[in-house]
Amino acid sequence: MRSLTRPAALRPGDTIGICTPSFPAHVAFRAKYLHGVAELTRLGFRVIEGSLTARATSQGARSGTPQERAAEINELFSNREVRAIITTIGGSNSSSLVPYLDFAAVRANPKIFCGYSDITSLHLAFMRHAGLSTFYGPAVVPNFGEWPELPHEMIDSFLDATMRHLSGSRELVAPSRWSRHMRDARTDAWRTEPRTWEPHGGWRTVTHGLAEGPALALNLNTLRSNTGTPEMPDFDGVILFIEDMSSSPTQAERAFRHLAALGVFSKVAGLVWGRVEHWSDEGCPIAVEDLLLEAIRGELGRDPAFPIATDFDCCHTTPMLTIAQGVRVRLDTHGAAAQITVLEPAVVS
Repeated sequence: MRSLTRPAALRPGDTIGICTPSFPAHVAFRAKYLHGVAELTRLGFRVIEGSLTARATSQGARSGTPQERAAEINELFSNREVRAIITTIGGSNSSSLVPYLDFAAVRANPKIFCGYSDITSLHLAFMRHAGLSTFYGPAVVPNFGEWPELPHEMIDSFLDATMRHLSGSRELVAPSRWSRHMRDARTDAWRTEPRTWEPHGGWRTVTHGLAEGPALALNLNTLRSNTGTPEMPDFDGVILFIEDMSSSPTQAERAFRHLAALGVFSKVAGLVWGRVEHWSDEGCPIAVEDLLLEAIRGELGRDPAFPIATDFDCCHTTPMLTIAQGVRVRLDTHGAAAQITVLEPAVVS
């Protein structure tokens, strides 16, 4: 992976712009969206909506035409007041924006851009065409809209990545608990139904080893949809963080085999698999780790020599940690619980 431009660190009182590149969650889940905006304000930031988000329009599965959605992002990057851009949510069609994005404006105004899931298409585009290190991290509705309070692990991770980590290295800390509980935001369940939590056993080691390299954090389903496009990333020497919102043995086996066919496992220095929010075992006793190892052996013809960890928290489950693209990390899986260290700041002071 080539060297990427790192944006300026956030400061207290800075302006954060909100964009909606895909699903109009600010319309569909209005109350939770407004709560998310209020929580960002409570954290000490000034929040403004992009031009499309401010109009609160909806075309069902998307907030507007590709040109309208791209124009909103172009305007936010060109707005000198805006120091960071956070997406409303993911969706299914962020890739439609790529032909209309002003990458020259992005290069001229590098700033924090944060989102996950379908936003993977924009992470890939900004890396490839603007050389910008973006942040695979929380979105307004599903994360900053958490009720009754924001998980401190999510906030600490986001603020560390975007504000506080300005020199040296820092170790990522596994949360003490996690949740895949989907509370319906179309009703009041998101704030009336108590969240169900599960104990956190740490990030699990699959294969032992130690590796360092630039981080690449992506949604697996969206990554695969970028196969054959100019935005498909370079996997040489990276620590690859991949996750999916929903999966099953059938889907995972197909997806991992696709990565193997693309030669991904012969290139990466390390691999981290995120927790799956919606997992259906389909009556199949095979664990996702076994399916992953099957695919790797199919490509390499042997067991992997690089470290692999699973159950990581940069994904659709709660709380979500933040990973900056291209920033060097260390993956240490010598123990039963994997350790992940961010070796350098993701922002410049």
